[in-house]
Amino acid sequence: CSVTLLPVRLRECAMPPKGQKAGKMPEEGGAEPVVKKVKKKRTQSCTSQIYKVLKQVHPKMRISKQAMSIMESCVADTFERIAGEAGKLCRMTKKETMTIREIQSAVRLVLPGELSKHAVSEGSKAIMTLKGFEGAAAAAS
Repeated sequence: CSVTLLPVRLRECAMPPKGQKAGKMPEEGGAEPVVKKVKKKRTQSCTSQIYKVLKQVHPKMRISKQAMSIMESCVADTFERIAGEAGKLCRMTKKETMTIREIQSAVRLVLPGELSKHAVSEGSKAIMTLKGFEGAAAAAS
């Protein structure tokens, strides 16, 4: 499920009556036609993180746009599965807040065997590092 970015387009607020040009509205008091910009939706991308991990593992290897697109969809799919499972766990326990515990349980349920063990240990390590930074910032204040 890849997302394509569309260019920014200008559109008019109202359709002109038949027989008139699209660029001008009928003049009522000499007002200019109102033109609004259509904002493109921002899509979240993990390309830079995927590239950094690739360079850590294989410094001389490169990746094509098509392969990066496949990696993006794989990451997005895994994220959706874990988030969905964590949401179900929150609903089952009647909690409104998704915590580390729900995410960890969802990872154990979604990912198979050894992969889930590695993911949980890496996640725990990342949380400990984050808490270390928070503690250092609080001590510095």
